[in-house]
Amino acid sequence: MVIERIEIHPLLHRLKQPYGDANGYKKYRSCLLFRVITRSGLDGWGECIDWLPTLTLGFEQRIIPYLLGKQATDRLQLVAVISKWHRRAAAGVSMALTEILAKRAGVSISELWGGRRRATVPVYASFQSYTDAPDWQNSSLQRIAQAISDGFRQIKVKIGGRTLAEDQAHISRLQAEYQDTVQLVLDANQSYDAAAAASWERLFCNWPNLLWLEEPLPMDRRADYKLLRATLSVPLAGGENLQSGSQFLPLLVEGALDVIQPDTMHHAGLDAYRDSLQLARQFGVRASSHAYDGALSRLYAIFAQACLAPWSKMEGDGSEPVEWDVMENPFTRLFSLKPVKGVVHVPQGVGLGVEMDEEMLRAYRWDGRIYQ
Repeated sequence: MVIERIEIHPLLHRLKQPYGDANGYKKYRSCLLFRVITRSGLDGWGECIDWLPTLTLGFEQRIIPYLLGKQATDRLQLVAVISKWHRRAAAGVSMALTEILAKRAGVSISELWGGRRRATVPVYASFQSYTDAPDWQNSSLQRIAQAISDGFRQIKVKIGGRTLAEDQAHISRLQAEYQDTVQLVLDANQSYDAAAAASWERLFCNWPNLLWLEEPLPMDRRADYKLLRATLSVPLAGGENLQSGSQFLPLLVEGALDVIQPDTMHHAGLDAYRDSLQLARQFGVRASSHAYDGALSRLYAIFAQACLAPWSKMEGDGSEPVEWDVMENPFTRLFSLKPVKGVVHVPQGVGLGVEMDEEMLRAYRWDGRIYQ
């Protein structure tokens, strides 16, 4: 199980039209996929998201030289060291080494983690609602209509990037058309203060299809989250950028959230990520993994959700879906896994149980030029 070789595949896709959320616009989508190959021939895929020039240099000059010659079975030790240099790279290495161990054992990722508790996992269509076009609301509603046509029955839409009046008009139009068709998540990306967030309640109280309000405030404002949770008629969710269970713990102890949203790529490895998921069960709240930035990290989120104990007797109500990027992004199709009617069948083959589209690795390989 000695690590003999590591291949890196930096991928870049420039968007036809920039889109975004309250934090600004994306002009491209990118990812770094890499394959860790052992002397015995077993291999595993990892994924990392960051600026490709930095990532590529970091892997070539530091991470790959460190990993070569190491035992793949020393997963926790290797990930702990790399997390000191680059947390997302450590998460990716954790993915690759986990797949190698599953292949060595001849089991799926779910079986490696104790066995799946459910054969399917619900997913929601995740949108970046804003463009710089004057008719951005119409474009948003057209994308939503397409996702509904594709079978999604849960969607996430962005707020917080325009004035309250514009955002409320946008969501009111959406609800007038689709309130009886879909369950809705609103994500403000930490862009409001408590008063602005509370002003939505005059609309929320008339919308029974809301799954949750996501990150209306900066996550360090725990007292305001607790106040909003007591006054809003909609559950509160958050935590996609938190990096450990210790960061979720104060929010849970103080009763600030109804749903926690750990992200596989923001923790120092899959084990730390799964520890955060388990915290939800200890505090009796829901867990819905954030998984916007990568197809492989989303796949691991689906495995983890499939293995998680039910949060209540209402198992099967779809209230803990995993995020599914439906915007222009070819990398969401890197693995042969697609939702059907808003659910994903959990792969059961050895290792990941799905195939990588290696033709896409060649077609979208970054040419090394600087981009913005």
